Amino acid sequence: MKKENKRVLLGMSGGTDSSVAAMRLQEAGYKVTGVTFRFYEVDDQTDYLDDARALASKLGMEHITYDARELFRSCIIHYFVEEYLKGRTPVPCTLCNNELKWPLLAKIADEKGIYWISTGHYVRKVQQEGKCYIAPAADRDKDQTFFLWGLKQDILQRMLLPMGNITKSEARRYAAERGFGQVAAKKDSIGVCFCPLDYRSFLKRELGARKLPDRGRFLDEKGVFLGWHEGYPFYTVGQRRGLGLQLNKAVFVKEVSVERNEVVLAPLSSLYKQEMWLEQWNLVEENRVLGADEVIVKIRYRKQANRCRVSLTAEGLLHVCLIEPLESIAPGQAAAFYDESGLLLGGGIIR
Repeated sequence: MKKENKRVLLGMSGGTDSSVAAMRLQEAGYKVTGVTFRFYEVDDQTDYLDDARALASKLGMEHITYDARELFRSCIIHYFVEEYLKGRTPVPCTLCNNELKWPLLAKIADEKGIYWISTGHYVRKVQQEGKCYIAPAADRDKDQTFFLWGLKQDILQRMLLPMGNITKSEARRYAAERGFGQVAAKKDSIGVCFCPLDYRSFLKRELGARKLPDRGRFLDEKGVFLGWHEGYPFYTVGQRRGLGLQLNKAVFVKEVSVERNEVVLAPLSSLYKQEMWLEQWNLVEENRVLGADEVIVKIRYRKQANRCRVSLTAEGLLHVCLIEPLESIAPGQAAAFYDESGLLLGGGIIR
């Protein structure tokens, strides 16, 4: 395999972004092979496969389909369900990108003798002092850096990211101007691909005969009974809506107790914390985060950013000390580190 052969394997979902990515890669002189992963099909809908095949045919590209449904179920759906049963809040999109989608692209590319791998992600790649970093997209509203902190150099070095320097509206216009009106008009996907709306219904369906916890007690911070809930897996730290209580004041989930099947509710002011610990972490260059005067940390995909200092504990965890307190730090969620320019430095899972 050689970088110079300008062959690239592109993950194609059938949506606007990966379709435009295919056109832009071809325009840049690459010979593109498209692969569409069968991860999870809601109600057995496979229209996306037909859309990806049709586009590849129209562009004169080789296209393959890769059935990863069993792998997706064992790696992602099992994890998703078990995290809620542990009283944690999962991050399936982060796990899928870092441990399934990009590694699978590299595996298939290796088998086909292709060096470059690509997707329609809205991120850029930059190189500094021999290391590859993920950088924010031109379209900050679509920027997806938050989900890619777990990728290692062996993947980062091979990535081509043709959507990083354009906005979503420019991508739609790009497709329309080239006669791909249907591609330009496709709706954006919302939420988790296999569970776009209510995760509670999904949990009930997935667990089937496995018994979910019965109803339990809502308590305030002093242990005073407030009412009954449906079972602890249906509540996550920071949640306000869907509690089913009328208390004439705003309350949020502060704590979920698996052992007692109890959920503690509190005002938002009680959800602020000054520190957190991360496991399963990955840093591009450790000295840019550990012991640095300050780095930026995000625990949510959009907009929010806080300053912090990070150190390594004797147990191998990252200890994150926040300069200003942050609310709703949920175990199981991800935290991503950035520098002042928005360069992604790494991240981990909140313990």
